[in-house]
Amino acid sequence: MAERVVLAYSGGLDTSVGIGWLRDATGKEVVALAVDVGQGGESMDDIRQRALDCGAVESVVVDAKEEFANDFLMPALKANALYQKRYPLVSALSRPLIARHLARVARELGADSVAHGCTGKGNDQVRFEAAVAALAPELTSIAPVRDLALTRDKAIVYAEEHGLPIKQSKKNPYSIDKNVWGRAVETGFLEDPWNAPIEDLYEYTQDPADPKPADEVTITFQAGVPVAIDGTAVTPLEAVQRLNGLAGRHGVGRIDIVEDRLVGIKSREVYEAPAALALIAAHEELENLTMERDLNRFKRGVEATWAELVYDGLWFSALKRSLDVFVDDTQRHVSGDIRLTLQGGRAVVTGRRSEESLYDFDLATYDTGDTFDQSLSKGFIELWSLPSKISARRDLAHG
Repeated sequence: MAERVVLAYSGGLDTSVGIGWLRDATGKEVVALAVDVGQGGESMDDIRQRALDCGAVESVVVDAKEEFANDFLMPALKANALYQKRYPLVSALSRPLIARHLARVARELGADSVAHGCTGKGNDQVRFEAAVAALAPELTSIAPVRDLALTRDKAIVYAEEHGLPIKQSKKNPYSIDKNVWGRAVETGFLEDPWNAPIEDLYEYTQDPADPKPADEVTITFQAGVPVAIDGTAVTPLEAVQRLNGLAGRHGVGRIDIVEDRLVGIKSREVYEAPAALALIAAHEELENLTMERDLNRFKRGVEATWAELVYDGLWFSALKRSLDVFVDDTQRHVSGDIRLTLQGGRAVVTGRRSEESLYDFDLATYDTGDTFDQSLSKGFIELWSLPSKISARRDLAHG
């Protein structure tokens, strides 16, 4: 039996040509693996058949939308994961999931290697290969575009010469990646960071400048996970899908950022992630209501590290695994309802309630009858500021 390689297959030009290109360059049989993470577009059956028509010896399709939401999006939500405080890790979250299936299929079918369609300039090559290395260290990784000199021009010629069933159209000026958590757009005129985005870039969101009456939505969380919207029970996937529609209608989730790539360059990226940003805003506010102060403060630092690890392709690393244990423990009391108002590109928290709330009205009120003993504050401040007072005296004495 010939050696095999499992290719992460999208159905597009590069990975379709990559099937024959890999076979010709390596002599391996190519198994195509297409993973549905909610990217929409073509039927997965059509993609499966195209892979076979392009020369794959087997074509595997996996519906991983629920798995993606449960195992990857919910941990990201619990961690309020925003790289550089703004990007909700749209592509970075899907890569370890795809890599997990690459490793699984490779082992099941006896392949000795895996392949992906990434260039040598981006983050995704690292995410795929680092994840595979952590899951199946015996496998080698191949990138036809990076390792085997497959360029777009060569891909078009190869497709024409071999009569591959790929529809050629005018080249899209943008590079786009999408899944149910969001959509990423780069290249084209966006490579000049002075150029403003245009409305044609967007698909998941409507123009926030187009006036619409505000919508209110109430999200119910249980241990940090959304379990109901406006009183109707939802799965994590359903919560994301529904909020993509509700928040996207108001233009929530548009992000324009100069991003620090793992490979050392800065890249201008435009994202739209309506459900992600609405859910993170709601979840973070529920944490403010239900989590003890020092734990909440410490977790904010952990969140930044968590997001950086995932962005950098270290989903399966020991540190990420340990941080997951911490984050999960913080969510024990993060249950309750958050009301959001959606309008004009913003998801604004307007109400919060929880049986786990640490908010005590009798302590917080300024009205007569409050239970906070203000007389204790004077002594507290004296002790709290004592180290500063003592060091200030020393500094003054030394002039």
